[in-house]
Amino acid sequence: MITSEEIKRRLWDGANELRGSMDASRYKDYMLGLMFYKFLSDKTLEKYKSMADKGQLSEAELVEEYAKDRAYHGENLDKMIQSVLGYFVLPEHLYQTWLKDIAIGEFEVQKVIDSLNNFERTIAVSGDSDDFQGLFSSSTIDLTDTALGSNLNERSKNIKALIELFQDLNMVALQKSDVLGDAYEYLIGQFAMESGKKAGEFYTPRQVSEVMAQIAAKTSNITSIYDPTVGSGSLLLTVKKHLKEDVQRDLNYYGQEKNTATYNLTRMNLLLHDVRPEKMSVKNGDTLSEDWPEDPSRPAEGVLFDAVVMNPPYSLANWNKSNLKVSDPRFEIAGVLPPDSKGDFAFLLHGLYHLGQTGTMAIVLPHGVLFRGGTEGEIRKRLLNKNYIDTIIGLPGNLFTNTGIPVCVLILKKNRAISDPVLVIDASRNFIKVGKQNELQEKDIARIVDTYVERAEKAGYSHLASREEIVENDYNMNIPRYVESIDEEIPHDVDAHLYGGIPQANIDELKTLQTTVKNVLDNALKPIRDGYVQLEKPMDELTNEVLTDKNITTKSDIIREKSEAFIELYWKKLHEINNIVDVNSLMEEMLVKIKELLSSFDGLDVYDGYQIIAEVWKNSLTHDAELIAGGGFYTIGRTREPNMVTKGSGNKKREEQDGWVGAIVPNELIAKRLYSEELQIIEDKKARLTAVEAELSELVEAAKVEDSEENIALFESIKKNAEGEPQSSFESKTVKAELKKITKDSPSYDLLKKVDGLITEKSSLGKKIKAKESELKEALYERILVLTDEEIDELVFEKWFGTTVYDIVKLIELPLKKELDILEQLHERYAETLDDIDEESKKLEKELEKLMSELVVR
Repeated sequence: MITSEEIKRRLWDGANELRGSMDASRYKDYMLGLMFYKFLSDKTLEKYKSMADKGQLSEAELVEEYAKDRAYHGENLDKMIQSVLGYFVLPEHLYQTWLKDIAIGEFEVQKVIDSLNNFERTIAVSGDSDDFQGLFSSSTIDLTDTALGSNLNERSKNIKALIELFQDLNMVALQKSDVLGDAYEYLIGQFAMESGKKAGEFYTPRQVSEVMAQIAAKTSNITSIYDPTVGSGSLLLTVKKHLKEDVQRDLNYYGQEKNTATYNLTRMNLLLHDVRPEKMSVKNGDTLSEDWPEDPSRPAEGVLFDAVVMNPPYSLANWNKSNLKVSDPRFEIAGVLPPDSKGDFAFLLHGLYHLGQTGTMAIVLPHGVLFRGGTEGEIRKRLLNKNYIDTIIGLPGNLFTNTGIPVCVLILKKNRAISDPVLVIDASRNFIKVGKQNELQEKDIARIVDTYVERAEKAGYSHLASREEIVENDYNMNIPRYVESIDEEIPHDVDAHLYGGIPQANIDELKTLQTTVKNVLDNALKPIRDGYVQLEKPMDELTNEVLTDKNITTKSDIIREKSEAFIELYWKKLHEINNIVDVNSLMEEMLVKIKELLSSFDGLDVYDGYQIIAEVWKNSLTHDAELIAGGGFYTIGRTREPNMVTKGSGNKKREEQDGWVGAIVPNELIAKRLYSEELQIIEDKKARLTAVEAELSELVEAAKVEDSEENIALFESIKKNAEGEPQSSFESKTVKAELKKITKDSPSYDLLKKVDGLITEKSSLGKKIKAKESELKEALYERILVLTDEEIDELVFEKWFGTTVYDIVKLIELPLKKELDILEQLHERYAETLDDIDEESKKLEKELEKLMSELVVR
């Protein structure tokens, strides 16, 4: 069984290999378009199969039967399929027909072009027709483009390779498990990263989408969602993911996109994610130039939505090309038009206009909207006075591939009480660097969303800004005015520098140590004068006392016990998992429960624990649980898969099988636990081989030293390059030849004999290691198939949760060690007083005077 991760990797590797030098933002249209056409062909065949009751046929036989029935029934068959799907693909235009033509050497690019063009004529004339119209227009997929190849033969070769990339994927089966939609979304994201600045036209980074979507999904009774700058549709689909199944089923999706190719991408993406045509309304148009969607019966009101999400172009210049006036109902609320040089507030006001009274809007914009003056300042003041701005979230810079600037997410609501404060969150310092980009971790996203839900104030992170504060700041919402970052640097104390000792005020700030091991801390400090103490114990000793204190060990034992129970509970659930939906819901449940478990313990960061579980899912559970859901725990535990490796390069690059790997049980773990003796024998031989190689290297170096015994005996046996310069190893043949010339029992003979013996031993060890490794590999390949249930349990548990409990328990030590480090810094900072420095200075002066007096002028 192939997993979603493997499909993603295979398709992306294929895309990189096939696109050559073509720009990623352009190639995506070809690849994703043909992938979607394969889906349409598979859906047509599936529908024909069920209608004609052809359940036992292979795909090739099914295509043949479909062609026969089409020839017999004609348009009647077309209409039957069309009535259900809203479209159909004729037998001669099926993706499978292209593959057959490739196989028998009759492929022509023109047949593909004809198939794509013909699809337009197979769409039902109904309210759903817009969802499929123009999907394969030449402006999106131009198969005559020379970028695909400079001549017809080159283009044909490249298009064939792309078609074959999807040939063994059953798009219908993959859609049912949401694997297809995930793979499509993944490819869009990968193309976005490759496209650089062009990516902003069609993609919002996953972690930013997650923040916005999770907040928008908190709205109750969502029946409709709207993205006025929909791009690839990723934001709409991320919101969908966080809603219950019954809500997803009835949700109506609306979106508008100016770029035609991206508009086509949006529709394909929604359809692949199983959004029914009648539930989606996507328009190709300029959001700001002309309002959409409109309710014909209420032209001045606009259609309202329960959730509005958007990632518009930042600070779009010349946005008002239609010469809109403030009388436009979208801008009436602001009283003024946004400046023509920056369209940020124009997009915001458009979205707000379409927001329902009890809905939630999330929009990502540059920070300038928080503090710029002029008409933007007037708009901001109007929005704040009406209390529509609910939350401001500052994000790190360099999250987007198309800009390095930091951005903020604004959450807007229309049903806020006039006295409700504005929540300001500064999440700009919480990220990791991945390559050239910054990324939010799962714990960073969870911290933002939880802070939003709880409306919580956290020092250095979030603040509830009252109306009075906002007015006092003249409606400037720049985040540092409301959330003061915590300065990690501890101010220097002049008195402590002069007279020594650690300020008691600094000791009082060590909150975790004070609340958990106060007695241990107090015993390690000695008052030396009023307000100052001295550290009486070495830091290593104090650290050991802190970490082994009964309060800490008792707390560790409780967390260990609860963590073990937590892991045991989900270990059992993972055994029983049986579909992909369960996999996703189980992951969400685990993440929620670990937060609940850890929140009952003071002094540790709940979100660090959250990240531990998130990493377990990322590193192994997502992949493994998907396989288990499809095949059963022990069956998959005893399943092996071909280990495919890439060999060669250029035209000779190919994939070959190199043995087998366990589907979920790693070969290395089987070897470590079940073949420890065999592994030890191999390791011992490798250790000896290393020693032999080191001894030979020493002899080579010694032989390069002129007039040494080694030089006299061994220099001639060292390998030389074309210029006669000695290299780093001996020549075995030369060693043997020299031995025949030298008198036995002489020092030179002994040295040559030693080298000969080492070379022989090295060769023998290499062969033995290779043979033993080959034997072990073969044993592993067979052992995978006969692992007992108990062995699978032991091995998979170690793979998934081997260090998880330990990692969670260690969270107790993190804040303690951080404060112990601070204590050590303070101790070192004030260890030398001014008197000590004066004394050292006087000592150095005396030494200098003594040296000067000893100088003799000649």
